[in-house]
Amino acid sequence: MAQLLEVDRLRIAFRTAQGAAVAVDEVSFAIGHGETVALVGESGCGKSVTSLSIMGLLGQGGSVIHGETRYDGHAITRYGEAQMRRLRGKEVAMIFQEPMTSLNPVMKIGEQIGESVRLHRQCSRKEAKAITVELLKKVGIARAEAVAMDYPHALSGGMRQRVMIAMAMAGQPKLLIADEPTTALDVTIQAQILELMKRMQEDSGMAILLVTHDLGVVAEMADQVIVMYAGQVVEAADVYTLFRDPRHPYTRGLLQAIPRIDGLAGQRAQAIPGAVPAPQEMPEGCRFHPRCREATEQCRVAKPGLLNIGGNHSVRCWINASSTSHVAEEPRELQDSFA
Repeated sequence: MAQLLEVDRLRIAFRTAQGAAVAVDEVSFAIGHGETVALVGESGCGKSVTSLSIMGLLGQGGSVIHGETRYDGHAITRYGEAQMRRLRGKEVAMIFQEPMTSLNPVMKIGEQIGESVRLHRQCSRKEAKAITVELLKKVGIARAEAVAMDYPHALSGGMRQRVMIAMAMAGQPKLLIADEPTTALDVTIQAQILELMKRMQEDSGMAILLVTHDLGVVAEMADQVIVMYAGQVVEAADVYTLFRDPRHPYTRGLLQAIPRIDGLAGQRAQAIPGAVPAPQEMPEGCRFHPRCREATEQCRVAKPGLLNIGGNHSVRCWINASSTSHVAEEPRELQDSFA
């Protein structure tokens, strides 16, 4: 079956006073119909830039300088603004990272959702109003009619995120890009938002590209996982393989940094030392080697490629591409620790 979305060797650069800064370098992945793929990594690894490039929202300073993105077989990287406008919302929708800055503060909730409904479904204002109220009910807002008349500042963070999901679903998209959809929400509301997204995916059959740094969310939601570091894919696998047998030291570091409810008393989560390098300050060799406890001289001088090590499991590492398993742990156990 043909993939719904294919990102092929994508390289994205931004203009700076010091010259072009490459923020995403040779990133490739695919999403099938009805599938959930998670982009994982720390802030500054290129996850959000990758997702924004799919929507054609990099802004004037950013551009795709190599590779392409194909949606339903069409190379949308070459689309002009008019073509992208027809694609956004109707075919591909996005939930942005911070709903308070994504919603228009001077427009009522119903007006904002209704505008999207009228644009993508070609209906009257009266019909759009009814559809808007129904969408708000579907995302779990009890006082849908009253909330439609409210301004964004009157709603809680969880309700604003539900409004963003309702707006994203207004055009009945085939692909939903969710950029940190549970950021700044407490764990109870986070669980409700994730459950809502899964239910809407089951109802509509849409695919989801989930951008997150939260591996608990990944264990709950994802079918496939793409781990990014410093603008590159460093490991890719299905969710069970990744949690059971992570091969890249960065992936293992992310897993070890998760606080565990079933951990030993007084046991602290292990932080990864250092920070993600800026695009203009990438080290020679493996980009992770300055923070890696296993780095060798080869890691410091030679750039590793993304090597397939069996099935759909790929890793960018000189040492661990052919090593034995490191973690024997099902993602369900991790998921249970967040319950």
